[in-house]
Amino acid sequence: MQRRHPLRPAILGVLSASLLAACAVGPDFRPPAPPVAERYTPDPQPNTTASAEVAGGAAQHFVTDADIPAEWWSILQSEPLDALVRRALRQSPTIASAEAMLRSAEETYGAQQGALLLPGADLSAGTTREKSSGVQSGIPNLTPAPFTLHSASVQVSYRPDVFGGSRRQLEALRAQTDYQRWELEAARLALAGNVVTTAINVASLKAQIAAVHDIVKGEQQQLGVTEHQHAAGAASRGDVLAQQAQLAQTQATLPPLEKALDQAGHRLAVLAGEAPDHRELDSVELDGLTLPTELPVSVPANLVRQRPDVQAAEAQLRQATAQVGVATANLYPQLSLTGSIGSDALHLKDLLGSGSGVWSLGTTITAPLFHGGELQAQRRAALADLDGASARYRETVLEALQQVADTLRALETDARSLEAQTAAERAAQDSLAIARRQYAAGVNTHLAVLIAERQYLQASQSRIQAQAARYADSAALFQALGGGWWNRAESSTNTPAGAPDTHVPIGSSS
Repeated sequence: MQRRHPLRPAILGVLSASLLAACAVGPDFRPPAPPVAERYTPDPQPNTTASAEVAGGAAQHFVTDADIPAEWWSILQSEPLDALVRRALRQSPTIASAEAMLRSAEETYGAQQGALLLPGADLSAGTTREKSSGVQSGIPNLTPAPFTLHSASVQVSYRPDVFGGSRRQLEALRAQTDYQRWELEAARLALAGNVVTTAINVASLKAQIAAVHDIVKGEQQQLGVTEHQHAAGAASRGDVLAQQAQLAQTQATLPPLEKALDQAGHRLAVLAGEAPDHRELDSVELDGLTLPTELPVSVPANLVRQRPDVQAAEAQLRQATAQVGVATANLYPQLSLTGSIGSDALHLKDLLGSGSGVWSLGTTITAPLFHGGELQAQRRAALADLDGASARYRETVLEALQQVADTLRALETDARSLEAQTAAERAAQDSLAIARRQYAAGVNTHLAVLIAERQYLQASQSRIQAQAARYADSAALFQALGGGWWNRAESSTNTPAGAPDTHVPIGSSS
């Protein structure tokens, strides 16, 4: 007769219990429906913006569902800016921290995947020296001799996932991993956007400072003319003092601009993962940027698949859904299977000999009987967390729609503002030139020159700020639409499912 293996019943029991684990309690996660909005603003979005005859003043065209490049900041066509963003993404401690949190979440998921779904096995071996008393055997006068016991065994334990609690827990861990992955994408997008915005601000401040220096030079020349006329008796001492005051006021605008430039440069260096003394990082010039003439506009239904923050909120919603399943499974009985096989011997050489084998099998069912309402309260708390995650998801979607709407409107007004500011600067420049010629010819008052100088200073700075706003808001639109992470070469393996479909390629500007 064939001898029956002592662990066969345990193996059959494990397989039978596994067959029972065919369902998982709790709600199944379903991705939220996309927004029903067909556009971002109450009024239809115009197809083309206004234009101005100045650098950065080209008309921009909006292309529905045009695709976004992975390196979306390259649309400004500035090699120094490209180098800055790449350096920041490579060296930023913010990115390094997000990457570490993602690795931690992935390892936690991997560890729990084996611990929750697979049997656990442990090997133990030991030697003990024992002496028992005759009282234990009911013979008080018996004095047993000491002996040495050698043992070796393998213990196996398994908790069949009958009601799906373990699978729900793994689902929550998987969602946490996806959340950290989307948080990494969001950190990359935010860092690139901050670098681009700060670099444009640096370039704008440098252009404003250069413009003020040019105006100061002109006012110094005007002061010389006024002093010459005063010496000739054609101008009063008050005219000289007024021109000196105007020059001093113009020079006084430089320190605040220089302060802002230094602070923006420090910020740019830190964003790039460098100490603030790395001033070579502010090499971006306003004249070195190219305004993109074609801008993408993703429909709202695609936006939620493109935005990392929306995807992160969806991962949290999926995690909260799974936690409801975990709390529900805790209300049901739990089954545990244990088994061990090994041998005991008085001599080490007999440990593997016949007659030394020992084994055991066990099954335990634990059912919650009374916990003072704890388990029910935990499930209600999980349901409340699910409601909160759902509300946060809706809030994140609404904020994403608002950011795109705000940026689209900003692009329209930026174009009109630059058009107006360019015209105002040219008019102020012409007015100043005429006022100075007339004053030199003695047919105009010095007050008219002062007024013209103030107007030209204000118009020049406003025009530069309007130029910078067009560049910054153009980049902000690409950032608000998700930044094109799905077109990055490694995105197919390093990001979870949910990438949007490929859109129409966005054309490059000239």
